[in-house]
Formats: sequence, structure tokens, C-alpha cells
Amino acid sequence: MKKLLLLGISLLLAPTVMAWGGFGHDIIVEIAKRNLTKRAAENIARYMPYDLVSESSWMDAHRHDEPIAYTTHWHSFRYDKHLQYDAEASSPRGDVLTALQLADENLSRYRELTDSAVVMNLRFVLHFVGDMHCPTHANPPHTPRVPVMLNGKKYKKFHTVYDAMPRLIHGSKATAQSVADALDECSKKRIKKIAAGNFIDWANEVAAKTSIIYEWNPPEVTNLHPETVEWSTDMTNELMRDAGYRTAELLNRYFDHD
Repeated sequence: MKKLLLLGISLLLAPTVMAWGGFGHDIIVEIAKRNLTKRAAENIARYMPYDLVSESSWMDAHRHDEPIAYTTHWHSFRYDKHLQYDAEASSPRGDVLTALQLADENLSRYRELTDSAVVMNLRFVLHFVGDMHCPTHANPPHTPRVPVMLNGKKYKKFHTVYDAMPRLIHGSKATAQSVADALDECSKKRIKKIAAGNFIDWANEVAAKTSIIYEWNPPEVTNLHPETVEWSTDMTNELMRDAGYRTAELLNRYFDHD
């Protein structure tokens, strides 16, 4: 069973293409760790006694490694014409909700798992909540796959523009810490509201927020509008912020108890 396969896996980091460009994932986990309770942070540190940001893109770096190659299809989800999560349109091998539901089931009883299994499931949460919130990981029925141009630069496909968007917005010198400083400003009441709901609720909200990118740049357009980055700034920052709060919500739920 897939669930059993991932219980004893421990692999070394290897470079690969990363959703959110890696930088966005770092920002999300940086926000998340700032919103962990003290007890949750201490319990997590028993398994990951180092900066959690270093694990933010582990699943991208290892998605093609043979023991966990089945997770390759778990980095995105599809929504229908009504902007609702569409499980039937997803790969029969699963999607990002598959990953999060599995991690949720396992980490809800994490003390029954081996240490390596806890680590792997933590990696699921640290990465896949972020993936769910990436605009081009929330996919309508048909998405463009051809190369595109944005302000004179060629991108392999439309998807990779949004993988790069956090860096396009914040620049090459920004750090995950500096961006988190700017984004992590919500009140406790607002954070509670953002973190409410379940995985499908979150997916539906992301679909509703991100579908506009295909109005700005329809699938048939290969030379993207020069204001794409400006138009995408508020949405991208909000999605990263919300993903950070939701990651923290899950981790606090699992680990904020003795």
C-alpha cells in the first residue's frame, strides 16, 4: 500500500524544478512557523530539530525518486466550470488533496507512527498546502502548455510564470523572512477565519481567486500582458499568506497537545 511505502522513507536532497519557484514555498513555511504554538513547535522539533523552511520544497526535489514517484501527480488539483473542486477530473493516481488527506489521517495519530513516517507526513503538509495555493496548481478543465513570453523573457509554459511569480514580485534580493514580515500582519481573529474550513473549502476558494489569471491571459495568448506581474501581486501575496496560516493551523491541530 502507498501509505505503508512512505513510512520508512528517508532520502537526500536533490535539485529539481520547484513550484512557487521554491521561494514561495519558503515564504509560506516561514509564515507558518511564526504561527505555531510553543507546544506544537516543540513537538515538531523532536522530528525536525532545524528550520522547517529547509523542508518546504523537499517534495519537489524528490518527486521523481522511485520510492515516492507516485506522488508526482499530487502537486495540483482541477476545478470545474463552476469553480468547484473536481475530483473526477483529477488523475486516477490522486491530486494534492490526496496528499493532504493522507497526511491528515496519519498525523492525527502521529505518536503511533515511526519517526521517519512522521517526517514524511510533515513534509507533505509543509509542501502540499503551498502547492494547493499556487495559481497554476489550481487547474481549470483546459490549461495552456505552450511556451509563453512575458516582458521579453521566454517561459517554458504558462505554469512556470506563476512558479516564478513570488520572485518576480519581490525581487532577487528579498528573503523569505523579509516577505513574511510584510505579509504576516493579520489579527488572530482574521487568521482564525482564514484557517477555517476543510481541504475542499480551501481548494474551492483558491479556484475562485485564481481563475482570473485566465481572463488576464487567455489560454490562446502566448505573449502575456506586460502588467501580468502587477495584476498578480495582491493575489499572490494573499495566497502565500493564507497558505502559511493554513499550514500552521494543521500543524497546531496535530502537535499542540502532550
